[in-house]
Amino acid sequence: MTSRIDETTSPAVGDVITDAPDHCHVLEQRRDDRFARVEPRGRRRHTARERAELLLDPGTFVEISPLRTAGASGSGVVIGWGSVDGHPVVVASHDAAVASGAIGAVFAETVQRAQRIAIDRGCPIVYVNDSGGARIHDGIHALHGCGGIFALNVEASRTIPQISLILGPCAGAAAYSPALTDWTIMVREQGQMFLTGPEIVKAATGEDATAEEIGGSGMHTRTSGVAHLEVDSEEEALDAARRLLSFLPSNVAAPQRVTAAVPADPAAVARLPHVVPDKSSIVFDMHEVLDGVLDAGERFEISPDHAPSVLTLLGRVDGRPVAVVANQPQARGGILDAKASVKISRFVEWAARFGLPVLTFVDVPGFLPGTVEEARGVITQGATMLRAYAEAESPVLTVVVRKAFGGAYIAMGAKSLGADFTWAWSGSEIAVMGPGGAVALLHRRALQASEDPDALRDELAADYREQVARPYLAAEAGILDDVIHADETRGRLVDALRLLAPGPVA
Repeated sequence: MTSRIDETTSPAVGDVITDAPDHCHVLEQRRDDRFARVEPRGRRRHTARERAELLLDPGTFVEISPLRTAGASGSGVVIGWGSVDGHPVVVASHDAAVASGAIGAVFAETVQRAQRIAIDRGCPIVYVNDSGGARIHDGIHALHGCGGIFALNVEASRTIPQISLILGPCAGAAAYSPALTDWTIMVREQGQMFLTGPEIVKAATGEDATAEEIGGSGMHTRTSGVAHLEVDSEEEALDAARRLLSFLPSNVAAPQRVTAAVPADPAAVARLPHVVPDKSSIVFDMHEVLDGVLDAGERFEISPDHAPSVLTLLGRVDGRPVAVVANQPQARGGILDAKASVKISRFVEWAARFGLPVLTFVDVPGFLPGTVEEARGVITQGATMLRAYAEAESPVLTVVVRKAFGGAYIAMGAKSLGADFTWAWSGSEIAVMGPGGAVALLHRRALQASEDPDALRDELAADYREQVARPYLAAEAGILDDVIHADETRGRLVDALRLLAPGPVA
């Protein structure tokens, strides 16, 4: 007996279906269903596939294994490759429409396929995260798969850029992968990262906190430093990833992306000799110094809201991508503390790994003293800066623009750590400690006995500056390569980079 399936009948048990669709037709239907647009839920604006397509150059996205399934559903992640500004990039985009993006065994295998391709072909990889964590029903298989992703994160970090975008929840085991990548970008009020969510936190500790308070973008980009840039929308996150990639080589062995040189902004160049106040206690914006030195055009600042007493950003000099580290006097006088030390050391190590020249602009009063910083391990964290600069194999160029005191002078890329060239502006000061502290320590008794201690203190401080802190003393000893005027800075950097980091114009 045969039975034809139509809209009004259904096959009975044991019926033979003679005109059922063949296997190829079933696969084609599954593919059509998979490519059908699924409306994002909540604040999500785009599907996983749309996110991948928006990241890459138009029309370049090629999906890998679109028919891969986990039981009755898809793998839960969209992977593939395309290009950004014409350079190959691999992408793995979580599909929140499948089990809320939870990482199961098939999901993990799919991500690992993308990672393996990126590593083997020397391409950057961008992870678009939107996951509730490990898939509970997959049990140990899910955890094993997560571990495989983490292992490839570590392997990839040795050779290729990895960028994580947090466009939804990134919970539990899923949160470790972004922490193993180079830089993490989060969408405000949409992305969260945490190991345990509000319900488990409340059950375990009694703490009543929201997802935003536990792992929101504001907390991670300002306080914890786990994420490095906060943006307002998915589109901004995807654009930020593209801009970040524009400064980077495809891998550690690839050439730098050198472009046509662009002069520094003429107005900023004219202001440069007047930006830094003569008095060391008066603040200024280090961005104004950078405006007069770097090529005019786009920069990319990393962690702008975390440890703001130091700046870490990407820019260009003479068309060459450079990594810039600078003290920011506008924030706590540009002082170093434990968080600032971690921020700088991570940035310098990463930049040097990818061959980016490290340019350091110094105006540092020292390391922040006190029991709080000592308890935070400022000694160890400061030592990570020393290690990062000492191990850097890319060009390191350092300019003291106003002051550099104590161990902070060394930590900010001093010649003793291996800097290729170091300069100081003519009005700068370099010493074990600032004139005020040195005079108070060295002449305590004289000041106590003086009838006019303020006048004596000023006189002794002036003498200290002349006899101890003048940059010419360091230049005479060969510790500085030269003492220069502010408007000579760009020229010195350009000449040094042409010597140390030659490269064709792309």
